[in-house]
Amino acid sequence: MEDRDEMQVIEKAPAKINLGLDIIGKRQDGLHELSMIMMSVDLNDYVMVSSLSEDEIVIETNSTRIPSDSKNDVYKACQLLKEKYNIRSGVKVVLEKKIPVCAGMGGGSSNAAATLRALNKLWNLNLSLEELAEIGGKIGTDVPYCVYGGCALVSGWGNEVSLLECVPKFWVVLVKPNFGISTRTVFSDLSMDSLSHVDIENLRVSILEKNYDAMVNYMGNSLESISIAKKPFINRIKEKMVEAGADVALMTGSGPTVFAVCRSEKQANRVVNSMRGFCKEVYKVRTL
Repeated sequence: MEDRDEMQVIEKAPAKINLGLDIIGKRQDGLHELSMIMMSVDLNDYVMVSSLSEDEIVIETNSTRIPSDSKNDVYKACQLLKEKYNIRSGVKVVLEKKIPVCAGMGGGSSNAAATLRALNKLWNLNLSLEELAEIGGKIGTDVPYCVYGGCALVSGWGNEVSLLECVPKFWVVLVKPNFGISTRTVFSDLSMDSLSHVDIENLRVSILEKNYDAMVNYMGNSLESISIAKKPFINRIKEKMVEAGADVALMTGSGPTVFAVCRSEKQANRVVNSMRGFCKEVYKVRTL
């Protein structure tokens, strides 16, 4: 196998947090109707793509926790574009992982989205982000949003993405406990009758108005109680973060990662210090 090294495209794949996550209902196709506000944070994986002379998909990664075959969303992204646009050349993807795996931070989805953006450049497909997001929807719920990144209102089953401007900037402390939670099991335990809802509309307005205090007040995650029932340690992290001075602490996605929102870096540093010896994986980042 011989590499053609004349061109390599590198794309950043940022992690995401859910400032708000609400479940509207269950659709006839079995998927859930969602209403979410997502935001990218400055914790990134990197995707590097280059052409191969042989018609194959090769994935190399520094993580031992993810597959490098067709089970990987990066592989699926390559396969989809190759089939849709009849690409005969092969591709090598080098995936540098920094986002924790199975953490609720959208690492796999962001990797797939970054791969789509990178291949769009490598193969000169000239596709718009909207077209890439539509293709990404065939891979996973969070991929359409991750194609765009930034701050966005996401609805439908994840396929409707509306970018939000004028977003307040703040510090985020991410804490990933040493266990994972299956998104599938969280949704299977979901009961619409007992679900607590999040006021996504007022959260959206507060973000657009750069009203930090209102934003903090309206933040919430409908899946939190389900994941906490499975893993009560999630709630201990939340309580400890707030005690240390976080303005709010919330689980992202279906968990188990908890994030603290802090107006100042000084607050964020106090939260980080409170987590020393409590959890191994702690990250202090800015919003993008």
